[in-house]
Amino acid sequence: MSNTIKNSHISDPPLIIGNQTFKSITDSISRITEIKPPKEWYIFFGLAVSVLLILLGSIGYLFWEGVGIWGLNNPVGWGWAIVNFVFWVGIGHAGTLISAILFLFRQKWRTSINRFAESMTLFAVICALLFPAIHVGRVWLIYYFFPVPNQMGMWPNFRSPLLWDFFAVGTYFTVSLLFWYTGLIPDLATLRDRAKGLRKKVLGFFAIGWRGGNRQWQHYELAYLVLAGLSAPLVLSVHSVVSSDFATGIIPGWHSTIFPPYFVAGAIFSGFAMVMTLAIVARKVYNLEHFITVKHLSLMAKVMLLTGSMVGYSYAMEFFIAWYSGNGFESFAFINRALGNYAWAYWIMVSCNVIVPQFFWSKRLRNNVAFLFVASILVNVGMWFERFVIVVTSLARDYLPSSWDYFSPTIWDIMTFIGSFGLFFTLFLLFIRFLPMIAMAEVKTVLPEADPHHQDNGGKS
Repeated sequence: MSNTIKNSHISDPPLIIGNQTFKSITDSISRITEIKPPKEWYIFFGLAVSVLLILLGSIGYLFWEGVGIWGLNNPVGWGWAIVNFVFWVGIGHAGTLISAILFLFRQKWRTSINRFAESMTLFAVICALLFPAIHVGRVWLIYYFFPVPNQMGMWPNFRSPLLWDFFAVGTYFTVSLLFWYTGLIPDLATLRDRAKGLRKKVLGFFAIGWRGGNRQWQHYELAYLVLAGLSAPLVLSVHSVVSSDFATGIIPGWHSTIFPPYFVAGAIFSGFAMVMTLAIVARKVYNLEHFITVKHLSLMAKVMLLTGSMVGYSYAMEFFIAWYSGNGFESFAFINRALGNYAWAYWIMVSCNVIVPQFFWSKRLRNNVAFLFVASILVNVGMWFERFVIVVTSLARDYLPSSWDYFSPTIWDIMTFIGSFGLFFTLFLLFIRFLPMIAMAEVKTVLPEADPHHQDNGGKS
């Protein structure tokens, strides 16, 4: 029995390769923030800032002219802005799942990618919050969102989905920020001890006196556990609230109780796809193949296979529910999605979200980094089209044929969406330039030396 267990451990590839030690991990990851970035970083940063300027220009023109510059029409009052909002909220879901839920389940493979995911969550939520703010039209009245009295003595309407989004996404961002910063503290102290001058003072301020003593580690681990426990329900609640924006409406194609679990599965699906895209590029540029191994990518592909299958099941159940309801409007809404004017968008969605993940059944493809990179991009393309199909097709063909119209985005819709990627990648590139992109303190826990009885076993784990 013991031989079987020992052999199974030998056959299982290690999470960290290259005979790493505590010192080599510290040196490899810290050096990324201490030396001049590679030329690829400058190229990517220049492109990201250029695209960010497109976003700023688009928003400036929007504030000057109003939402009429977008492709909104009479039935489609919710256009690309809400599509992009739901898309970016979904992107941010993998961070909390990897950080909190996998931590609670003691999944050690999360340690190499959790910092990536947590940072991506924060930046994606910032991008998401941008769109409801600019979609309201009169942006100078945006403070009506906040639950405080204004000069007119009016309180917000707590039955408004906009207010639900404000509380849900605001809470999600706050807890995720605390969780991300708490996990950073030991690594900030490590960087502080290696730094000099002003950099040392700045890092020392944010390390808040961390010295790595036993009592500090006890408090740290308790705080991290509590924050993980608080974050875990957010994975289910935040996108459920966002999906309720649709589910509480009476529009055919929206009024469905399947939306909360369906949106949560899709959010985790798209979030993992974005983590995989970023991780594959970063591991190549910064030579991090020892820390973000093919095993990590393969395990993420398995999660994407599971959640992609759940999304595909939800698509099928939507058609079944529409037929079983006996409601002609509901049945038409889904037939129109698959066969109507927007059929091209529907089948792009199905191809990317249902068919592409099925290739992950193959271990050979799960271990193929190039295939995983392409597949992760296709998944996020499909998830954007899922939001587009839900929002636009349901509104463009509602109850009255006399009100029907075809929604087409304008150049300003497209530029604002593309510009949001500029904001996301600018923030992400600044993060990997100045902060450790991999959690050094947590990666060290998967090494054999982290076992207190390592020496008692003759140095064998």
